[in-house]
Amino acid sequence: MKLDPRRVLIFRSVARAGSVSAAARELGWTQPAVSQHLKSLEEEVGTPLFVRYASGVVMNEAGERLLRYADSIASSLQSAESDLDELVSGAGTVRLAAFPSAMADLVPAVIGVIAEQSPAIRVKVTELEPPEALAAIAASDVDLALVFEYQDNKDDVSLATVDLGTDPSFVILPLEHPLAGRRSVPLDALSDEQWVAGCPRCRAHLESLARDAGFVPSVQHETDDFHAAQALVARTGAVTLLPGLGLKVHQRQDVVSLPVDGDRGRMLMLRHRAGAERVPAVGHVVNAVREVASSYVTAP
Repeated sequence: MKLDPRRVLIFRSVARAGSVSAAARELGWTQPAVSQHLKSLEEEVGTPLFVRYASGVVMNEAGERLLRYADSIASSLQSAESDLDELVSGAGTVRLAAFPSAMADLVPAVIGVIAEQSPAIRVKVTELEPPEALAAIAASDVDLALVFEYQDNKDDVSLATVDLGTDPSFVILPLEHPLAGRRSVPLDALSDEQWVAGCPRCRAHLESLARDAGFVPSVQHETDDFHAAQALVARTGAVTLLPGLGLKVHQRQDVVSLPVDGDRGRMLMLRHRAGAERVPAVGHVVNAVREVASSYVTAP
């Protein structure tokens, strides 16, 4: 079997767009031309790659398998383009995805370091929660993903990982709460409280800690905005669990933050495709993230 790399990339465009017509518009080609390349590719492979409907196409198992390699080819080409651009012009663009509480200060600090140390490098940032950031890496939409995971909820992905450190969790209590004067709090002491839950990943962590402590948290409010979560605690008497990274940026004067007994916090890391760090611009950004993160989290 000899696969035409150009046809594989055309197939990728159709798979990502969901229809031949949408892919043709993105590529600037005619629909019959795209259809002909798909037909030729399926003849090369020896099996159909899509189930075709009037509204578009859906990949079958063969298509899903081929898409993984197509994404890898696209990523390699993107790395080659970035690498050559760096060599030719001394500049480069690095696309970084990061979760909201990292965007509050850590990521802007990284951009500041890059602007000072490597002004020819442009960092383009997108705010994404970890699952979406990892999907963006897989689709070659970003070069680096700044993500977090918990011990009880790890991502099973075949990506290179740069461990940055641990971000501890803190219980946020109203200033007048009976436990507000303690140095730390066992979670079971809050089993009867109303809770403010965060993003799905953070809520799962809260529920896991509560389960270990022998109760199910009564979630009254949900928000992934740590400013809003603190306001809900201060105004309603509820409690919440927030990462230290968010509290470094802002903590209200009418709430207290206390460490949670037995909590290991969340692990921060950079994820990227293997070899991406060899692109000079990407390598500079990786080093800058390492440098800045060391002042925000506990060393790994």
